Amino acid sequence: MDQQLISLVNKLQDVFASIGVSNNIDLPQITVIGSQSSGKSSVLENIVGRDFLPRGTGIVTRRPLVLQLINRPAANKPAQANGNADGEKAEDAMAKVQLNENNPDEWGEFLHLPGQKFHDFHKIRDEIVKDTEKMTGKNAGISPNPINLRIFSPNVLTLTLVDLPGLTKVPVGDQPRDIEKQIRDMLMRFISKPNAIILAVTAANTDLANSDGLKLAREVDPEGTRTIGVLTKVDLMDQGTDVVDILAGRVIPLRLGYVPVVNRGQRDIDQSKSIASALENERKFFESHPSYAGKAQYCGTPWLARKLNIILMHHIRNTLPDIKARISQQLNKYQTELASLGGALGETNPGSLVLSTITEFCSEFRSAIDGNTNDLSLNELSGGARISFVFHELYNNGVKSIDPFDQVKDGDIRTILYNSSGSTPSLFVGTTAFEVIVKQQIRRLEEPSLRCCALVYDELIRILAHLLTKTQTFKRYPELKERFNLVVISFFKNCMQPTNKLVSDMVAMQACYVNTTHPDFIGGHKAMALVTDRMNANKPPEKPQDPKKINPNALNNGKDLDADFKRDEQSFFGSFFSKDKQPKKRTAAMEAPPPVIKPVASLSEREAMETDVIKLLITSYFSVVKREMIDMVPKAITFNLVNFAKENLQRELLEHLYKPDVLEELLKESPDVVARRRECVKMVGALNSAEAIVAAV
Repeated sequence: MDQQLISLVNKLQDVFASIGVSNNIDLPQITVIGSQSSGKSSVLENIVGRDFLPRGTGIVTRRPLVLQLINRPAANKPAQANGNADGEKAEDAMAKVQLNENNPDEWGEFLHLPGQKFHDFHKIRDEIVKDTEKMTGKNAGISPNPINLRIFSPNVLTLTLVDLPGLTKVPVGDQPRDIEKQIRDMLMRFISKPNAIILAVTAANTDLANSDGLKLAREVDPEGTRTIGVLTKVDLMDQGTDVVDILAGRVIPLRLGYVPVVNRGQRDIDQSKSIASALENERKFFESHPSYAGKAQYCGTPWLARKLNIILMHHIRNTLPDIKARISQQLNKYQTELASLGGALGETNPGSLVLSTITEFCSEFRSAIDGNTNDLSLNELSGGARISFVFHELYNNGVKSIDPFDQVKDGDIRTILYNSSGSTPSLFVGTTAFEVIVKQQIRRLEEPSLRCCALVYDELIRILAHLLTKTQTFKRYPELKERFNLVVISFFKNCMQPTNKLVSDMVAMQACYVNTTHPDFIGGHKAMALVTDRMNANKPPEKPQDPKKINPNALNNGKDLDADFKRDEQSFFGSFFSKDKQPKKRTAAMEAPPPVIKPVASLSEREAMETDVIKLLITSYFSVVKREMIDMVPKAITFNLVNFAKENLQRELLEHLYKPDVLEELLKESPDVVARRRECVKMVGALNSAEAIVAAV
């Protein structure tokens, strides 16, 4: 049963690797990491019992190697697997097996070469190099695409290991400048998965605190719950030193512990020393060393292989329910996406598809404006709520911010008062001046009103873009999406013309007729009374008149010309001249008026009173007009643009798109959709196979 669990994971790995797509299922596996020259390759070769990994200087492992070890008893007589505690020692069993290159009981198979068996393990090494260079070239580049190698042997325990490139610090030769970052990123992709067991290989003759493998493992597994340490080169440590403290967990504790091993040295490799002989030397070293003799059975490659086998089986057993759930979840996801892409063959009825798309789009459009959609955003305004924001925030504040007197000053009002009275000076405040100024200010409301139309148009375009992105059919048919976009935008633009005209006419209507009888308008009498009261309140109290003195105005009933001339009063147009340029009185010869007559002096008391009255009237009436525009412009835009689009958009789309001569052209699939459907078909097939595999357990 336990061997079946590892075999099950191997089958799942092969299923996903064979279709050439990324595996979204986090499968349990042992990932081997460590710095260059830490002895990773030697550890793996000792576990397998064969020389099969590429060797050399610099980065040799440039692609992940998924190594699936499968215990297969020999055809003639059963052999003990490496690490088996029963029967004869594993190294003795291995020594008895004929380690020639054509051993019929040992062979390797590559997933990219199905059906081809490699009994010669040197050819396995050559194929690894060949396939690596095929993917990465002959330089020192790396690739995250794995090589899947399956080794059948009676001398291995069933295991699945992933050999990863060794960590390096400084680029050497023609290695990429960022080689350290590339390797680190690749390793993190593998070891950061929660179901990955990390086999951190570290040379025992270096400081454990400086171990690159353990440092990287600590980043993704800070508690050390899924990291097992391997200490190589124990035989090369200084005399009198050992790794007992590390094995006891007193230096850097790991939940799964450490295993010390002794690998072949470079001289042994150059002299083609067999792995069986190396394992025998390893056994003798631990049994004879005073620090390890008492626990020799827990040291060396055989114990490491058995320990990894036990850990992997327990790990698979614990994660199997989650794997089943994730496979089922992924299968449902890809089946749904495949259905949205028209199924495995992508066949659809063009007429019904276009008709259903138009109906769905228009329904979603109305729902977005009315706020009845199911995917309402929790973080921001969307759809019709944004249109409401334009009406009641942007337009409202924009109109209210218009000050009628930011362009018309008091002196301008005075000039308009004189000009509007014509050749006869007015006795009362002239209404003509009021109408001229207020009409000018009303026309200023046209710009924000038309701007409001443009903003609502932009929001409709925003809703259109959201629906085109949201609807799955448009992802499948880019030509249909493009035609939808063109037709709807053209329809909105056609709606904008009458909407803009209606809004402009509303401003013109307000400007063409000033309704001074509006119930909210202050009126002339009330304005005059308010200004008079204000001016009287600001005047100092008059001194009581001496009855002995005769009032000059009382002479001849106020008609004494001499008395009138004696008064130093300003003339009617007095404010149009400075004091030193006042026209001389009682002169016989009159000078011609200047070419341009502009007021230069400050307002007289009468002019200030009349100006205040006009300003009060303008403020009152302009406020009335602004309130009416704030109320009516949103209604006009809603009637002529928003509601009209809701009610007539479907008819417009049917007229332009539901035509037999354009249906075939509209339903041309994009190459991306075809590729995505092909990928979904592969994933559905792989996940179906994976579901069948895990269902058998």
